[in-house]
Amino acid sequence: MAESEKLSDRRVAVLATDGFEQSELTEPKRLLEVAGAHVDVIAPGGATQIRGWDKKNWGAAVDVDVALKDARPEDYDALVLPGGVMNPDKLRLEPDAIAFIARFGASDNPLAAICHGPWTLIDAGLVKGRKLTSWPSLRKDLENAGAQWEDSEVVRDGPLITSRKPQDIPAFAGAVIAALEKAGAA
Repeated sequence: MAESEKLSDRRVAVLATDGFEQSELTEPKRLLEVAGAHVDVIAPGGATQIRGWDKKNWGAAVDVDVALKDARPEDYDALVLPGGVMNPDKLRLEPDAIAFIARFGASDNPLAAICHGPWTLIDAGLVKGRKLTSWPSLRKDLENAGAQWEDSEVVRDGPLITSRKPQDIPAFAGAVIAALEKAGAA
């Protein structure tokens, strides 16, 4: 089977808003699409685009495919939560975003968060008793919420996949792709 056909029947949601870390949305999205998955960028509000943060400055805009109010977790085979400081901090204040993550987390489908993305997992009630990783500054927040934190490029605990930083993106995206392939074979 060709690389671009592996996940041709898989749909992936990327939930983000303004201030996402540029590479943590665009590169996993690209790698998932290369593997054949259909990827929708979902954002709260009525924005048709959201703007990334690229290291120390505003980055490029990314098109929004589905408004959060119209998105249904059951329509997706995986959920990806990019980091950046601003993005998850804003999403934590969006009850609909937290509800979407919590509903998705109740499924057995891959839920992947990188960098500061796991902040939203705390608010969605998905970290207690789970092993995960994140940007190092979130360690205490996650531990205080009952998680077991580990400093590794990728940590997989059941359907939960987490990574620390942009340098981990190849391993992060690879883990999401592997989880989708495994789910498709089941």
